[in-house]
Amino acid sequence: MKLVMFLLLLIIPGSVSIAYGHTVDAVGEYRVEIGWMNEPVVSGETNGIEFYVSPLIPCPKISEPIKCAESQEFQNGIEGLKKTVKMQLIYKDESITLPLVPDHDIPGKYYAFVNPTVSGFYQANMLGTINDTPISLSMHPPKVAERSYIEFPEPSDITVQQMIDGHTALIEDVSELKDSVNQNKTNQPIDVGYVGIGVGIIGITIALIAIIKSKKDQNL
Repeated sequence: MKLVMFLLLLIIPGSVSIAYGHTVDAVGEYRVEIGWMNEPVVSGETNGIEFYVSPLIPCPKISEPIKCAESQEFQNGIEGLKKTVKMQLIYKDESITLPLVPDHDIPGKYYAFVNPTVSGFYQANMLGTINDTPISLSMHPPKVAERSYIEFPEPSDITVQQMIDGHTALIEDVSELKDSVNQNKTNQPIDVGYVGIGVGIIGITIALIAIIKSKKDQNL
């Protein structure tokens, strides 16, 4: 049992890190904000992306519109955008257009309901018009986590392959991050140390599942 707990401690820190919070931007004279309705968001569960629109208060001391928007809170929301703004949700090469549903209690707050079936990063393109202001904006809500990471007391349908797929996605995220960083460096090799760590995590995961299965078989 001590070995199992040790392996869990090795796996969990790199697996369940989730970025919380909303993403804020500016479009003309408006402040826009998106984020998942239920957090942490996990694959395979019905959720929704919240979309807030409010007037952007001028910031004489802040030259960047997005920084100005980030310095403010949502207030005095803009109503009537159900028919003029749509959300195009994108995951890799697939996309779906979602209608906005207004919140009946909070003017200027809308929902786009969706069931993200795959863990990873999604992109939300906000398209249409806010009153007379065109909006064509790409925003990025926090990452969707793998459902199996938070199931309790035991994953209901997890298999070795599902765990491998989840950790493989983690390795791909790390690799993309390293590639982005190294693109700004000249004549320097890409450090693949993080990828090696991810491969090691997969090996640990398989060993952990084998140990747990062995313990169960012994108890039968």
